[in-house]
Amino acid sequence: MRQIFLLVKLYLDSIILYVQNVERLKDFYTTVLGLQLVEDDPPLWVVLRAGNSYIALHKIGDPYFNQLKDGDKFHNNTKIVFKIEEDINELRQQLIASNVPMRELKTFDNYGYWLCDGEDPEGNVFQLKQAK
Repeated sequence: MRQIFLLVKLYLDSIILYVQNVERLKDFYTTVLGLQLVEDDPPLWVVLRAGNSYIALHKIGDPYFNQLKDGDKFHNNTKIVFKIEEDINELRQQLIASNVPMRELKTFDNYGYWLCDGEDPEGNVFQLKQAK
């Protein structure tokens, strides 16, 4: 087993759940569990505060949902997001050099962060998140 020691602090920022019905789960988490609604963009996206971290509900894309109906396996519906202070591109390159599958950097209009997804050895997706 390889050992990688990155000189980086990872802070759990959020966990993204890919779901079929954002509104139904928003109601559950806010009314049953009492989580605070932070961001609401129906029907695609909701962010809830869970202590010092967040749970985001993201509508699963139709192509993936259709695969479920057709019997294909949907590998994972969760993404762990780590906020970092270090340079995201340098960290991405270090991880690639250590044979960790990493995707391209991305961001969105009016969004204050750079994002980069990677995969652990079992294919679970994690995301690095750095302020612009």
